[in-house]
Amino acid sequence: MQRNAVRMALTMFFLLVMSMTSHPKFANSQDVIANFSSGQPSGQYAFVSWTPKSLAELIKGNSSGETVNITGHLFLPPGAGKAPAVVLMHGSGGIYPAMLDFWPKRFNAEGIAVIAIDSFGPRGVQSTASDQSKVPFAADLADAFTALKIMATHPLINSQRIAIMGFSRGGATTWRSGIERIIASQNIPQGIRFAAHVPMYSGGCVGSLRIAAKPGVFTKAPMLWVHGDADDYCPAETCQDYSTLISKAGTPVEFVLIKGAHHKFDYDETKHYDLPTAQKTLKDCPIETDIETMKIFDRFTGKQLSGKDYENTLKKSCQATGASTEGNHEAREQAAQAVTAFFKKTLFK
Repeated sequence: MQRNAVRMALTMFFLLVMSMTSHPKFANSQDVIANFSSGQPSGQYAFVSWTPKSLAELIKGNSSGETVNITGHLFLPPGAGKAPAVVLMHGSGGIYPAMLDFWPKRFNAEGIAVIAIDSFGPRGVQSTASDQSKVPFAADLADAFTALKIMATHPLINSQRIAIMGFSRGGATTWRSGIERIIASQNIPQGIRFAAHVPMYSGGCVGSLRIAAKPGVFTKAPMLWVHGDADDYCPAETCQDYSTLISKAGTPVEFVLIKGAHHKFDYDETKHYDLPTAQKTLKDCPIETDIETMKIFDRFTGKQLSGKDYENTLKKSCQATGASTEGNHEAREQAAQAVTAFFKKTLFK
């Protein structure tokens, strides 16, 4: 009996190790690629990124030399010739089924390649909904630009026609990847940058991620914002107001508001989920950063915020918990039609 018990224990250990190494969390066990110049087929790949702790550190560069191998799921469309592409960035819940099924299938059918990025699994994190500090927001941006540079090397992809689309937290990554100063700091080969930006039920339109939308801050690459009017996690009106300011500063902007759609409306399940511990930002949060000086201001009064003033403002006027999500297939279809029409205009010029 002891021998059988030992054999069973060894078997269970072997199965546990096998399951762990095949999980996205252990993507570091994959072969790490430097680029796609060999014309790699559709599949899951690991490539080198890093984890800047702040936007200032991202702009300064990786002085420590520490890296992390993130995961990208590549989906190439059928046919020959160079295809446009889109980088997909997930939200606080991590990578989810629609990013690996619905959206890649939809875009591949239109002749668009897709790479879906997992920023959390390789860093040992499942979700940041209850604690956004688990993965710095700047790390998402580092991953997005790494994906752009990697995708631009693929012989079947048009390096001048790579878009970015992000969901919730990934939506903030999406519009922040269109900021000139950030782009200039990323050592991107000349002439390569995101050709279009699609923030989907985006976060960051108010709060510590918000960048003052002045002329010259954002690129001229077009943006399509898609949001549900029933979103209680990232209220649509905050992103409508912010996208209008970006438009007035010189960036072509479209905004699609979907009636009755909640946060994460593209989720496969149509069940309503209450998230009582989810961190969110109040819509009247006054915090805004000037990207040129990296100073933080009260956008309503113009007062500079630092130290205790900043901390008090954050606690009193910005931080809250409690939100919900709900999949909605009709809303997802409406969003998919809007996004594919947008990409036909912007990626197939």
